Amino acid sequence: MSADRKVRPFYWSVRRELWEHPAIYLAPAGAAAVGLLGFLVSTLWLARSVAGAVPKNDGLMMPYVFTALAVMVIGFLVSIFYALGALNGERRDRSIQFWKSLPVSDLTTVLAKAAVPLLVLPVVLLAVIIGAQLIMLVLSTIVVLLHGVDPGRLWARVDMRLMWTVLPYGLFINALWLAPVYAWLLLISGWAKRMTFVWALAPPLAVALFERLAFNSSHFIHFLIERLLGGFGEAFSVRGEGRAAIDKFSDIDPIHAFSSPHIWGGLAVAGLLLAVTIRLRRSRDPI
Repeated sequence: MSADRKVRPFYWSVRRELWEHPAIYLAPAGAAAVGLLGFLVSTLWLARSVAGAVPKNDGLMMPYVFTALAVMVIGFLVSIFYALGALNGERRDRSIQFWKSLPVSDLTTVLAKAAVPLLVLPVVLLAVIIGAQLIMLVLSTIVVLLHGVDPGRLWARVDMRLMWTVLPYGLFINALWLAPVYAWLLLISGWAKRMTFVWALAPPLAVALFERLAFNSSHFIHFLIERLLGGFGEAFSVRGEGRAAIDKFSDIDPIHAFSSPHIWGGLAVAGLLLAVTIRLRRSRDPI
């Protein structure tokens, strides 16, 4: 047991995923860099906006919000394509034979791959977003100082405390919300020989088409859309109702989020899908 703790196969399995898939951190960093470039252009008229007698919600926060949204969207796309290729890729390049020769179980391997979109990517996104926003805040402070404007006027209208408090909570809730999606994609990645994206989409779309033709309803497709896009609505809106965005600390309601049957039901489905994926990997050979 002490040797297992010393080797830490799960830790090194996660590190392996980061070594083999640098897009996990490079793609969000690239999105943040584009946001910073656009922000640099906007600083040309920043000092005039700060010095003017305009309301607090004058749009000075929008570059920070848009940069965070861009990074999160890119992070979501990275997680989708990562999960689709995580198990399929090692079969296609035949490295699965090498990895199976190591004293690392299928359980550890699959859980390490699942940990990337569920745990690693949210941490990466949080670090990239806060880092980019800090740079933006420092740059804007320097700009207003160079124009002789009191930076206190800027800080009063660009208050990052709420965003930086809500962001880690929202990223975590969204990861839990998407857990069954990632588990399904990993299952397809371990099962399909090729065209993993098509195989991942075909069954749910077939069910949606059958429902539409047979019952003239669209409940399943609405369910799929909600499962894909509803995580941030659950976390970033008042009581998870998606009607009003959080604008003060008292709006944050983690009890509602963590007691949601949608989250716990999704985690149960994710656990079942991952169990099937683990058993499936034991019999998988190179393609």
